[in-house]
Amino acid sequence: MAHLNKVLLLGNLTREPDLRATPKGVSVAQFGLAVNRNYKTDDGESREETTFIDLEAWGRQAELISRYLGKGSTCLVEGRLRLDAWEDKATGQKRSRLRVVAENVQFLDRPAADSEAAAGATSARHSSSPSARGTRRGRSTGRTFAAAAR
Repeated sequence: MAHLNKVLLLGNLTREPDLRATPKGVSVAQFGLAVNRNYKTDDGESREETTFIDLEAWGRQAELISRYLGKGSTCLVEGRLRLDAWEDKATGQKRSRLRVVAENVQFLDRPAADSEAAAGATSARHSSSPSARGTRRGRSTGRTFAAAAR
């Protein structure tokens, strides 16, 4: 029997990533993601539902997330579900939490430090000379993409 544990999420960070290290020195970042879902009710009214998800990333990926992402940053996360289970010390009840372990994270916002470079890329994109624009042609749509956005 085949098994699959795969999650794809696109959303915004709800808080600054918390970067820590294990006793062996492996980096781990914990962060939250807000994912929106738009739908219509039976009455035709538009509604939006937000789901808040706890995530963690390990190793170099954790360090990069901590360095380049902040509260409100948009990212695409590919990962797997993990169930954490423990016994509450105060009440003695069994507790559990479902968490996403990020295996691949794509940063979809431009870093704030690159805002000057982004302004230069925007002005170059509107230049009349193709060589000055540093662009390439999209295959099926014919749209032009800035080389800096690759």
